[in-house]
Amino acid sequence: MEDDIRLEKAREILSTPRNQKEEVQALQDTIYVIGGKWKLPIINSLCNGNKRFRDIQRSIPGITTRMLSRELKEMEANQLLKRTVIPDTPVMVEYTVTNYCYTFGDIILEMIKWGKQHREMIRTKRSENK
Repeated sequence: MEDDIRLEKAREILSTPRNQKEEVQALQDTIYVIGGKWKLPIINSLCNGNKRFRDIQRSIPGITTRMLSRELKEMEANQLLKRTVIPDTPVMVEYTVTNYCYTFGDIILEMIKWGKQHREMIRTKRSENK
């Protein structure tokens, strides 16, 4: 029932004429900041308590050291995370999400929900076709 209401609301919003040029720019800006294969999994890892580079890397299957390093730098430049150097012996570096990053919270949770529903829908369709 709640999903039906949300679906109807989404249809209404998406079918209402809007400034497409402005919306395309906004979508491109969003994709630039969080797009790609790794940024959302990195945010998810950080939100689940992983702060050190190796812990983040271990929590994301398939990400290379080079890619993680590059993505962390980009995310820091876009103010999604904060890099803190702890002057200890040896020097430690920790990453934490910023308050600004938390503005993606609802979006990320909706994407996770959608991803689970999509995977289940695909599984159901495949099993029906067998």
